[in-house]
Amino acid sequence: MTHQDLHIDIRGEQQEIAVIRLTRAKKRNAINDALILAIRDAFDGLPATVRAAVIDGEGEHFCAGLDLSELQERDAGQGLLHSRMWHAALERVQYGPVPVIAALHGAVVGGGLELASACHIRVADETTFYALPEGSRGIFVGGGGSVRIPRLIGAARMTDMMMTGRVISAAEGERIGLAQYLVPTGNAFDKAFELATRVATNAPLTNYALMHALPRIAEQPADQGFFTEAMMAAIAQSAPEAKKRVRDFLEGKAGTKVQKS
Repeated sequence: MTHQDLHIDIRGEQQEIAVIRLTRAKKRNAINDALILAIRDAFDGLPATVRAAVIDGEGEHFCAGLDLSELQERDAGQGLLHSRMWHAALERVQYGPVPVIAALHGAVVGGGLELASACHIRVADETTFYALPEGSRGIFVGGGGSVRIPRLIGAARMTDMMMTGRVISAAEGERIGLAQYLVPTGNAFDKAFELATRVATNAPLTNYALMHALPRIAEQPADQGFFTEAMMAAIAQSAPEAKKRVRDFLEGKAGTKVQKS
């Protein structure tokens, strides 16, 4: 499965992993309209056998953001529709069929950080740096960043990044929550694929609950969150696969070793 600016490779046998790689290395994987639509279509078209995905960038950078060389002059209405196109595409990443692990390296800037923030787990290597340069360019984030990024690092830190043009290093990014894992240079993809392989072994309905229910519960008032949790717990435990896993555990047929990070 290929696109001019996106390559999709399905790996594995029992638990299939989709490797989705941005392939505009000469443009530092900057995202134009064709690429954001290709990302949308990639997640819409994943085979039902895929259980997790890794998204990566070819070359030295994960993604340097919006391709400003292709930025068109738009009136307010056109700009609104363009932003909503990004929203629709990145919603397929966050609320799509499978968990998504981002393998970050080099630039994770502007729209690249918006893409990364839509993923469920982010692994950064030591070359990674984060920035939101929209403020200095007279524009504003339009790919969902104003919603997703403050949920990771808080509105104050995002304001600082946009107002001052501050660049966040890989180590600081992991400390404040832009990534959950920090690995040596060149190891982000391998770690992301390892995590995807581990995540793919979970019960699909549990992964679905973590992707779709948990973020919504976190935004609900407590009484509504408790009720949503109870509903999701009841649904998850009623699945035949969940019943089998619990039965195997009780009968000593399931492994109990805790995975280390």
